[in-house]
Amino acid sequence: MLHLFQKTISKQTEFKGIGLHSGLESVIKIMPADEDFGIVFKRTDLEQNNIIKANFENVSSARLCTTIQNNFKISVSTVEHLLAALYITGIDNALIEINASEVPIMDGSSKDFVETIFKTGIKEQNAKRKYLKILKKFEFKENEKSISIEPNENSLNVDFELVYLNNVIGKQRNQINFSDKDLSNVYTSRTFCLFEDVEQIKKIGLAKGGSLDNAIVVKDNKILNSTGLRNKKEFVNHKILDLAGDFLLSGYRILGNVTCTQGGHSLTNLFLRTLLQDKSNYSMIETKESKTVKSYFKTPLSKLAVNA
Repeated sequence: MLHLFQKTISKQTEFKGIGLHSGLESVIKIMPADEDFGIVFKRTDLEQNNIIKANFENVSSARLCTTIQNNFKISVSTVEHLLAALYITGIDNALIEINASEVPIMDGSSKDFVETIFKTGIKEQNAKRKYLKILKKFEFKENEKSISIEPNENSLNVDFELVYLNNVIGKQRNQINFSDKDLSNVYTSRTFCLFEDVEQIKKIGLAKGGSLDNAIVVKDNKILNSTGLRNKKEFVNHKILDLAGDFLLSGYRILGNVTCTQGGHSLTNLFLRTLLQDKSNYSMIETKESKTVKSYFKTPLSKLAVNA
């Protein structure tokens, strides 16, 4: 069931870690924000022109991660896991202060973000939450990759298929309804890479902070991480996590049935840009119920091709 009102985090919380691609240590602070503020990043290491709104039109690069940039060429990269955590926890409004150019990768998933946000607490606000409701089927294709969306009145459902030649990853498919009670298999799923791709990625100046502590590494028919996988479909579940984070760049929670094959950050951004160009594809709605309703995201409290 859709939630009636907007939400923000109840008080400031802080995270510290290394950037997956830059290798630089950064500190982020998630701070409460007013109604209709949205999700906004602030580069505190810079004194001027340091505000970057989390919006699909501000995506400057989607190569191995999502980077957003303002009109003054100030950017923040690898925003997708943090945005996915805000999506899952139902946060609509937040100021995110960051003292570097990349969000810390943490353990390669959204686990630390989600669990800390729930522990910190979430504040319901007075303004109604707006949803982006899909009105008709829309499809976007790029060679063998495709993503489509069809109307759904009450939730975001994602059907994602991942295809790799590597036998460990192979062909994985999963369906996730983001109004489900337990989304832990999604938000705990880590980014991953093939061992043979690591050197090539580092040659282009990326994955400087990558390690077995923040990514699943697959070599031939073996997972190099000593603890193995967290769930049987961790590879495709991480792609679904990425999609949720990138979808929040629409500025709203989207209601629809999504089907995606071989997708990633670039495909999702191109999809959003094309979808939202045509206003006949969607409408903005608010729930009309006056009574208390269940949360749209009901995740319980928790007691390289590099796919960041």
